[in-house]
Amino acid sequence: MKPYQVACFGEVLWDILPDKKLPGGAPMNVAYHLQKLGVSVAMISATGNDADGDGLRQVMQQLQLDTTFVQRDPDHKTGKVYARLAATNEMQYEIVQPVAWDYIQPSPGLQEIAGTPGYLVFGSLASRNEVSKGTLLSLLDGGRTLVLDINLRPPHFKQDLVELLLQHCQILKINEAELELVGNWYDLPVSMEERARAFSLKFNIPTIIVTLGDKGAALLVDNEFYIHSGYKVTVADTIGSGDAFLAGFLYNRILNTPPAVTLAYACALGATVASYHGGCPAYDPNEVIALMNQQ
Repeated sequence: MKPYQVACFGEVLWDILPDKKLPGGAPMNVAYHLQKLGVSVAMISATGNDADGDGLRQVMQQLQLDTTFVQRDPDHKTGKVYARLAATNEMQYEIVQPVAWDYIQPSPGLQEIAGTPGYLVFGSLASRNEVSKGTLLSLLDGGRTLVLDINLRPPHFKQDLVELLLQHCQILKINEAELELVGNWYDLPVSMEERARAFSLKFNIPTIIVTLGDKGAALLVDNEFYIHSGYKVTVADTIGSGDAFLAGFLYNRILNTPPAVTLAYACALGATVASYHGGCPAYDPNEVIALMNQQ
């Protein structure tokens, strides 16, 4: 088996928008951007044995994503998310269940990946079903650096599941609203930096990234706190920009880039992707460096 620097576990799906459908799923978006940056990635998921699944595999191959570990489930349909614009101008999502990625099966190949060095990226959504959750848990003690992109999507999570996942990560990516929600469960301090530090101590997580939307992001690593105010771009849409951010962060971690530069690059990649439509746009990674050099 070829060495995979990163493995991304979880949902691959179609985002059904009012006027089009786009390939999606946070783990797939992360995998796409990492692959674009030259990182070898294994995508661990499942599609149905249906036309939607065939179409999604075709898209993944066009994006040059390795589909070796994307299983075919004969009993469940390929994942879909119906997105619509609410009256408040916020996007609302209906994440269909159960679907194929709820039933990712254990296999010797997955155990082999888990037992090799590198990173394993996972979120809470792919653990909503006991089957995929069980497969994920079987991969978490293989020695990879565990990256939890928490991605809380009501009603697809419960506190006990979130606690379980928090106990199994060395890197946590969480947004401002999620940090507030989860912090309130444990009466953690109100200020973002103090809350992140308390979180780090409570769950023994050495690296915590807090994304702040168009206000940038904060990073707590090895007890040092960094903040970046982000980059100004003309936003096409924000689909997948957080996933691009995480890919940029991991790419720089692999290169052992200093934390402040790692954070700046991640913010710039997230902003670059927000200036395009969709979560997996065609862009030139040189645009990211150009944006960093502008500001």
